[in-house]
Amino acid sequence: MKTKSILVALALSIGLFATSCNSNDENEGDTLAPIVGKWGIVKVGTNINGVETLGDPPQNTSGCDHDFINLKIDNTLTSGDYSSTVSPCALTTMSGTYSKGDSKLTTVLNGVTTTYDIVNLTISELKLKQGNAVSVYIR
Repeated sequence: MKTKSILVALALSIGLFATSCNSNDENEGDTLAPIVGKWGIVKVGTNINGVETLGDPPQNTSGCDHDFINLKIDNTLTSGDYSSTVSPCALTTMSGTYSKGDSKLTTVLNGVTTTYDIVNLTISELKLKQGNAVSVYIR
């Protein structure tokens, strides 16, 4: 009887484990991955009627580091822009705040509030969408 109970418990455990695994890699914004960190923008584009078109960000100055957002644990952020108009790869920063909901990221920079849908958030990638505009960041 005891062996039978152990076998039933083992079978239930295996069944529970097998049904909890999912091969779908798209997380649609809901994740346990931390959003805190420095994210460099690597792709921008559009998503129109489910068709995504991405390319290199025109805001990234050739030969310089990627423009970035640095999301800090205290819900403050720094936005960094590298430009060579004044001097090579000069960094201009702006400070602000952010908040993260289940699948939304809201930023406030210079008094302007912007809300993004979090399309994907992993340890190494953050994909944001606002309307039809898509931005991809990496750590």
